[in-house]
Amino acid sequence: MTFRNGLASLLRPEDSVVVLIDHQPYQLTNLNSHEPQMVVNNATALAKAAKAFGVPTILTSVIAERGGLIFPQITDVFPGQDVIDRTFINTWEDEAVVDAVKATGRKQLVIAGLWTEICVAMPAIQAAGEGWDVTVVTDASGAVSVEAHQVAIQRMIAAGVNMMTWLALAAEWQRDWARAETAGKVSDVLVQHAAGSGIAYLWEQQLLKTPVPGTAG
Repeated sequence: MTFRNGLASLLRPEDSVVVLIDHQPYQLTNLNSHEPQMVVNNATALAKAAKAFGVPTILTSVIAERGGLIFPQITDVFPGQDVIDRTFINTWEDEAVVDAVKATGRKQLVIAGLWTEICVAMPAIQAAGEGWDVTVVTDASGAVSVEAHQVAIQRMIAAGVNMMTWLALAAEWQRDWARAETAGKVSDVLVQHAAGSGIAYLWEQQLLKTPVPGTAG
């Protein structure tokens, strides 16, 4: 296995493309690896982070007529954007999805979806084998059991797929808080979706704006 290390291995927004797979009601009903609300929150945060950095994001569902539409928390981030509805279980066998990814011209492929062991693992492993630099956002994904999620991660790592969480990915895209054009947008996502970190940020802003008792001004 080739180790993933060095500065060039880090993800960059200008080289990234996100594919969100099957965040639908049917899959959510048998999601047992995570608390379902957490996965909805994290997938939405990932979508908002991608939008903040201008990262192209492809939305795809499987037989939405029966499995349900993608969570509105995600589609609301990209109003008016078409969702690619598939019959293939393996997203990477669907030419419409692959063509949409290729059209972006990016090679750092970021995937999250339901379920990890099926609809995430299959395209991630296939794309990695075809030369794509694949990252799976594990906490914006979920499986039918903790075991299924963990085994899927192990399987994908063995195939050379990179694993991250949404907050780590957002920080890697930002890289430097001096990048003012995105720093504020990222902070907004943290406030909305990063729980304690977001609240701590608001607290910090409060302290910076509030005079210390006993001092002037």
